[in-house]
Amino acid sequence: MAQTLAEKILSKRCGREVKAGEIAIVPLDWIMAQDGTAPLAIQSWKKLELNKVAKPQNTIFFLDHSAPAPRKELAASHKIMREFAEEHGTIISQVGDGICHQLLPELYVKPGDIVIGADSHTCTHGALAAFATGMGSTDIAVGMTLGKMWFKVPATIKVEVKGKFPEGVMAKDLILHIIGTLTSEGAIYKALEFSGETISALPMSERLTICNMAVEAGAKVGLIASDNITKKYLEDLGRGKDYSQIQADKDAEYEKTISIDAGKLSPKIAVPHSVDNVKDVKELKGTKIDQVFIGTCTNGRLEDFRAVCKVLKGKKIAENVRLVVGPASKRVYMQSLKEGLCDIIIEAGGIILPPGCGPCVGIHQGILADGEVCVSTANRNFKGRMGNPNSYIYLVSPLTAAVSALSGEISEPRG
Repeated sequence: MAQTLAEKILSKRCGREVKAGEIAIVPLDWIMAQDGTAPLAIQSWKKLELNKVAKPQNTIFFLDHSAPAPRKELAASHKIMREFAEEHGTIISQVGDGICHQLLPELYVKPGDIVIGADSHTCTHGALAAFATGMGSTDIAVGMTLGKMWFKVPATIKVEVKGKFPEGVMAKDLILHIIGTLTSEGAIYKALEFSGETISALPMSERLTICNMAVEAGAKVGLIASDNITKKYLEDLGRGKDYSQIQADKDAEYEKTISIDAGKLSPKIAVPHSVDNVKDVKELKGTKIDQVFIGTCTNGRLEDFRAVCKVLKGKKIAENVRLVVGPASKRVYMQSLKEGLCDIIIEAGGIILPPGCGPCVGIHQGILADGEVCVSTANRNFKGRMGNPNSYIYLVSPLTAAVSALSGEISEPRG
């Protein structure tokens, strides 16, 4: 039977061929929760009297959403996670290590893995050809105990992209275009399989950006076949042995196929207060801004900072604009220091945060005032997302964010 990527990965792990619509019970390779969800999972785990963790060294708690803790209640949540990890032998990723969706690809996830996370953007790891999806905290608690999970095998929408990005266009613009086309409900419980010559040429950093936002169209997973770029990415991290090639069959059956010419794309922007409210950046040109946030699990990678620094080098951000930059991991932070990227950002007037989620979820490190406008490289712009329901969040690529920081208004990166 010819199979899609989702069907192939699930079939391999459950030991039999499965197709869309069937139920598959599969062993879990990685189970994760972060400091906003892990305390809930631990609470559910105790309430259900589950008593054990099946795979302690494959269960990871990340201190990233409110790290360092900005108030005592969140410090208490961190303590709960640390104590549980110490008692049951699970892995704890400490304050300053970075964001779960950056550290999992750097350190743990490999092609063919099954990953569940108490975070909706767990779909990020499909960039490594892993079946990775977000779940509720109770499901995570059960997965921790059983070491396996059931899934309804999702039908797949194939997104085929050809051509080369024009100047000023990045993968973030592509995925915003896709979400705007599908809408937030266009891929509910579907797999989005990204393919075509454009995707095959993208570095892993851009692939992670695309899969990270698959859930914004309602998708269960976002998937990209593993190939030589995947192999090189893992080898550069000292994990070459983790590579395996996983690709969809050429005659696999898809629910539908969407074809996109990358050469016709323009810089995109998601306008408040929904991610699928996508427009061309030029339509918003001139909109005054108060803050620019570059980072998060979507665009806080080294390659993003390199692109930003090419724009910022030797220049100053606009007066009355705050530029907040958050590395996605300690590794990204340290390499940015070595390459002088942090110097460029600071000299331009920017602020460097410790590795973590920062203001993305509205807990600390950049909450907006009433009426303020933020241009952000994050993945969500819902009302109140950054801590104030009376503020406005516009989602853009790192390039658009950088040029907007310089001009003090929403601007196109290609002039």
